[in-house]
Amino acid sequence: MSDRLVRKLRLGSGLIVFAFVIMHLANHALGLISLGVAEHAQHWFMAVWRNPVGTVLLYGALIVHILLVLRMLYGRRTLVMPAGEAFQMVTGLLVPLLLIDHIVGTRIVHEVYGYHDTYSAIVRSLWVTSPVNGVRQSLLLLIVWLHGCIGVHFWLRYRAWYMAIAPVMLSLAIVLPVLALLGFAAMGKTVTHEAAREDERGYRGGYYSDMRSYGEKGSVPGSQMAETLWPYRAGFYGVFSLSIVALFGFRAHRRLRERQYQIAIRYAGGEVVHAPRGFSVLEASRLGGIPHYSVCGGKGQCSTCRVQIIEGAENLPPPEPLEQKTLNRIGATPDVRLACQLRPTGNVSVLPLLTPMAEATIPVYSQTASPGREREIVVFFCDLRHFTSLTESRLPFDIVFLLNRYFAIVGRIIEENGGRMDKFIGDGAMALFGLRTTPKEANRQALKAAAAIIQEIDKLSAELADELAAPLEIAIGLHSGSAVVGSMGYGSVKNVTAIGDTVNVASRLESAAKEFNSALVFSEPVARLSEVDMEGIESREIAVRGRGEPLRVYIVSKETSGRFA
Repeated sequence: MSDRLVRKLRLGSGLIVFAFVIMHLANHALGLISLGVAEHAQHWFMAVWRNPVGTVLLYGALIVHILLVLRMLYGRRTLVMPAGEAFQMVTGLLVPLLLIDHIVGTRIVHEVYGYHDTYSAIVRSLWVTSPVNGVRQSLLLLIVWLHGCIGVHFWLRYRAWYMAIAPVMLSLAIVLPVLALLGFAAMGKTVTHEAAREDERGYRGGYYSDMRSYGEKGSVPGSQMAETLWPYRAGFYGVFSLSIVALFGFRAHRRLRERQYQIAIRYAGGEVVHAPRGFSVLEASRLGGIPHYSVCGGKGQCSTCRVQIIEGAENLPPPEPLEQKTLNRIGATPDVRLACQLRPTGNVSVLPLLTPMAEATIPVYSQTASPGREREIVVFFCDLRHFTSLTESRLPFDIVFLLNRYFAIVGRIIEENGGRMDKFIGDGAMALFGLRTTPKEANRQALKAAAAIIQEIDKLSAELADELAAPLEIAIGLHSGSAVVGSMGYGSVKNVTAIGDTVNVASRLESAAKEFNSALVFSEPVARLSEVDMEGIESREIAVRGRGEPLRVYIVSKETSGRFA
């Protein structure tokens, strides 16, 4: 089974269980209105999940998800992993352990004895008869919810549109379980009040004292029902325990075998890691505690873990299609491989091409060790035209005053339109759009900001007309595309910035705006993604240094820039 298929199965099964949890929590939350409303909604909830299709879908997804987690744990050559990933795995294993009693007390009782597990009976059992179980179920609820939310975050975090809706999703992730717990508490108070007025004999026996089976099986006393359920519990706990024991047993057996087939991986700094044959170079780095960049988490979707092979090329298997695709994309030479995909069959010497910073020891999984991640953004460059001739006869403090006025306009408008100021260089500035919004919105924001800056610079020029030898004119370049965004710099001088071809092209378009004597030049991707009307806007194809093919750009004068405001 391919890794891609396994990831899809794990994601699909997890989403099915997560959908069940969302509906279950929403049903609990209705208890804030009344116990009767929650009971009524439960009928619809049961109609979805307690029919043959829903049953197979839910429990099949739960079993598949657990088995794939165990498979993933077995497949890992080392259990050293990021804290978030470790937490996700631990909670994933805790869920079935905490869920067994709940499944036996609801679904198994319903299927075996025909008992209708209403909210009244369940809440009475968990709130009145056995508060300890109530606390346990509340803990289960929070663990399952947290596990699911982290999984959804890992799934969506690299989507460009995710950052735009992340605050709303975070709010829902906090509010829904809180409302569910409050609803559970409200229903608990209701049944406590009812129990105080009822015959004490009716509920003193606990959850099973009122249970009677229906249909052909006849009536089974509550105490006898409780006794007959222990084989189910023992079976579920036994299977789960044996699965964990088997997992670590197989891992131990594999480790004993692998000790007979160790290979040595030597690094440029002199470190040597002895790892079992079958380990990837990235796994060996983690095993030896050697910092090694891997932005995509070892999935072969980036090239930040790439290494140059110094010795031992004869001990390397040929690249798999996924690795080869990434290597082709970056134009790698034959001696460059991806550490996360390369599994040497013998001793090798490698040189990581994105080496850790030298000023400090970087933990293997620290944020500092990551150079960023690839994002779809809009890069904005602007520069004052003929600035040198404008200021050559002015005093230095007068130049500082003019630049600060100019920078204030640019910075304020960029931030008002959802952008992020990256840096000021001389009389130029760079900004990024799309860090927290969709590509369409980011391109619209960038165009709107450019139009507003052009207008404000024109006003500033008119205001300072008596002080300037010539009017102020600005040149702006915009380009949209993929770039690596991350915290870069040295020591305390670090900031979030972007690098890549998209940045270079945006800078070239700002220079093109000067050559065309125009206020704004933006690329065809900006026009396409923003979906603005381009009728009447001059366009042409230009050669951009560093690109093999010409790029279609749109040229906007100061007079026509207002249509984007």
